[in-house]
Amino acid sequence: MPQPPKYAHRFLRWFCKEDFLEEIEGDLIELFDLTYVENSKKARRNFIWGVLTHFRPDYIKSFQLNNAIIHPAMIRHNLLITYRSFLRNKSSFLINLVGLSTGLACAVMIYLWVQDERRTDAFHAKDDQLYQVMSHFDLGSHIETEEYSPTPLAEALKADFPEVEEAGTINDFFTWDNNPEGILSVEGKGVSARAIHASKQFFTLFSYPILHGSSKNVLGDKDNIAISKTLAENLFSEPNKALGQFLEWKHPGFSGTYQVAGIFEDPPSYSTDQFDVVFTMEVLYEKDRWSHDWNGDYGETILHLKQGTDIASFNNKIAKYMSNKKERPDQFTLFVQPFSKKYLYNSYRNGIQSGGRITYVRLFSLIAMIILLIACVNFMNLSTAKASLKMKEIGVKKTIGARREHLISQLLGESLILSFLSLGVALLMVYAFIPQFNQITGKVLTFQFHFGDLWILFCITILTGLVAGSYPAFYLSKIQPILILKQRLTNQSMDLWIRKGLVVFQFVLAIGFVVGLLVINRQIAFTQEKNLGYNRDNIIQFSWKGELYSGWERREMGKTNQTFYFFLEGLRNIPGVRNASCMSGDIVERLYGQGGVSWEGMPEGESHSFTSPVIGEDAIETLGVELLAGRSFSRDLNDDYNKIIVNEAFARKMGTDNPVGSLINWSGKSEIVGLVKDFHYGSLHNPLKPMFFRFQPYGRTLMIKLEEGKVQPTLERIAAYHEANLPGLNFDFTFLDEDYQALYESEMRVGSLSNYFAGVAIIISCLGLFGLASFTAERRTKEIGIRKILGATTYQLVSMLSADFTKMVLLSILIATPISYFLARNWLNGFAERIPLNGWYFVVAASATLLVAWFTVSTQTLRAARVDPVECLKDE
Repeated sequence: MPQPPKYAHRFLRWFCKEDFLEEIEGDLIELFDLTYVENSKKARRNFIWGVLTHFRPDYIKSFQLNNAIIHPAMIRHNLLITYRSFLRNKSSFLINLVGLSTGLACAVMIYLWVQDERRTDAFHAKDDQLYQVMSHFDLGSHIETEEYSPTPLAEALKADFPEVEEAGTINDFFTWDNNPEGILSVEGKGVSARAIHASKQFFTLFSYPILHGSSKNVLGDKDNIAISKTLAENLFSEPNKALGQFLEWKHPGFSGTYQVAGIFEDPPSYSTDQFDVVFTMEVLYEKDRWSHDWNGDYGETILHLKQGTDIASFNNKIAKYMSNKKERPDQFTLFVQPFSKKYLYNSYRNGIQSGGRITYVRLFSLIAMIILLIACVNFMNLSTAKASLKMKEIGVKKTIGARREHLISQLLGESLILSFLSLGVALLMVYAFIPQFNQITGKVLTFQFHFGDLWILFCITILTGLVAGSYPAFYLSKIQPILILKQRLTNQSMDLWIRKGLVVFQFVLAIGFVVGLLVINRQIAFTQEKNLGYNRDNIIQFSWKGELYSGWERREMGKTNQTFYFFLEGLRNIPGVRNASCMSGDIVERLYGQGGVSWEGMPEGESHSFTSPVIGEDAIETLGVELLAGRSFSRDLNDDYNKIIVNEAFARKMGTDNPVGSLINWSGKSEIVGLVKDFHYGSLHNPLKPMFFRFQPYGRTLMIKLEEGKVQPTLERIAAYHEANLPGLNFDFTFLDEDYQALYESEMRVGSLSNYFAGVAIIISCLGLFGLASFTAERRTKEIGIRKILGATTYQLVSMLSADFTKMVLLSILIATPISYFLARNWLNGFAERIPLNGWYFVVAASATLLVAWFTVSTQTLRAARVDPVECLKDE
């Protein structure tokens, strides 16, 4: 017999008043049957149209909430029923409470971390219109993206483009070995300070409040500086007393006396720019003749664009703006990106934005959702399992007149109450563990929530409670009481499959966590154990804080302050020091580059760019880099800036095995005097590339190789020597191997968090498994008793009860293995050198998960199997 459209028919029954329903429904069905014989499609269309034409006020029933549901007596009744339910089912109540509160606590802590990451650099009042000018540099083989640009660019863009409201430049001592720290002193009292150069618009572009002085004029004079509140307090008892004072500045790059024209609030912890003193850009121009040249990338160019500017169109307009300004103009393409994105979106590969810290923000957000989802699945699973025990209660209540909405309010209310109890416990856990979480993440998070945060937590809790309670509330409440009381329900097998599916889903996530933590930890260990080609053990680094040069003219060979040489020679003579040298930059991270390099045999007009660190005498020996041919640098041989040492990759680029004696072109002719074995500088994220060393007898970074077993006494001698020769300047050193480890700080923090979160995920999953095993054993009590009477052993009973759970975990392993393999492979692709993705990671993860699951289930099944059969059957 043909049936009318199902959903239209349901819709009619849902909205139509009972007084009219029978008549309207009968007429529509009769018309449908008559028309169906001639044209079935027309019959369906007519039925749907007939339903819609009756959807009007005359026929729509009232949907007002039954006052009985919100009546105080009904609320008290539901609360009492919920309380009794919790007392009657203590184990499932505690499992749900612990699991859900733990999941919520993890989610809340990650939420605090993500919020702190996302607000970095986004606190400026003009954030929506602040942009940084970037450039793509086309090297032929690949594209490099630079954040530094020529210092005249800011004023030029403002003059030539009406979209630019204001423009400014920031320099953080890029020209002086990337080290912005100097000594600021008054009346013999000196304080170490971190400085930047900035254009006069700095304090109007950015929201660093000026506490004393004028934000518009604070950098109006070349001899003016602005200092932070903390620095002013360290130099003077009160910040306002610093205003107008003359302070002496000492730095290897330049020195002088400057007047304090403003006191600003310290940059917050969520600002990437951390500084104590601000000099004008004119100071930089005066001290370095190349700093105001179009071919020198000495600053960060910041634009305040007008409201409503089309960024894509503006990028097209400025793309080739450097064509008449810079050498090799076709290689440079300008573009802008929001200033507040430079922290999270700071990674570019071949000219395309990829990765950066936003990867970890997304990863941690995903981890929070996964853990919360596992906890919710636990909640839903146990709620679904226990719901079957409520069927008789629901059938009796419906028989004596309880309406469906009453039952829904009771069942959903029970679920929501447990959700909010879990939230309360979760917040207590966050308060207790936030200090430990800060240590792991390196943050300074506080247990503070704004209204928006509380609203999000409230919504998550409500959603969790509604989802978990939806099955018993909306499904069981609609079943006819006669079917419940006669136990003629037809979809109990479907309920069982749903519960099994949720368990499988949980363990898929848990296994993925375990594989992730194994891969991350092994890759981090690989980075620490790998032979890089140089020896980083027992080497300390520290910055030279004495006078090194003052202005470009002092950097010429033979005009350098001799104090540096005497200091370095004295270091070599300290007992316990095996060798000492210097370099500009840092072998671990801050290495200079050189463009425009060519050699004989290359096509006319072609050139390359290479990493080209500047090192001093004995640097090769101090680092333990293997010399394959030629010689090392030596002042005794009158080596200068035009003597270079290349690595094997550079030689291969030239097409020769031994390039010693060859000449390359860059700023004139340079002779290759040595060839070293390839070594991996910087992070293993980056591939090994051709590079060459340049010679300079002085450098900002001092490197000292210490004798093994004599580190501590040697450090004490070096500290005393430093104090004697550089009085009042701090001896701030680091070990080279620790600096190398710091390159992988993000990965190590992710690894630590993965360890904790994987443990939490497995514990929560096993809590749910424990609850289901307990419930299963409880429901099969009589079966267990009968089997024991018939001779079943404890082992047979445990195997029987554990079989289903074992199958679920094995299915989880089959599903999780390819998924976790794909994700782990993608993460490892971010490293130029990485571990092989061996099968043992997946075997260990699967075995560990299976063993933990067996242990969890067996504690309950073994307990059930040992019960006296008389106890099992006494109810009969």
